[in-house]
Amino acid sequence: MQKYISIRLFATLNRYTPDTADSYPVRPGTTVRDLIDQLGVPLTEVKLIFIDGVKGDIASALNGGERVGIFPPVGGG
Repeated sequence: MQKYISIRLFATLNRYTPDTADSYPVRPGTTVRDLIDQLGVPLTEVKLIFIDGVKGDIASALNGGERVGIFPPVGGG
């Protein structure tokens, strides 16, 4: 059964945001890595992952209903 998540891609990753970011379809058990691959985001450009405001990682499983935020490495001084 297909479920939906909300996706936010920040800064330089914003260009990978799908049109369906507010209700992106996923199958329960899809990992964040699967999601990153589906979106075409190079894994080397991903630094931080948050799921419902809690730090996650590429192995985190999604079951539907989550809010996923993906951030690139950020520099500054």
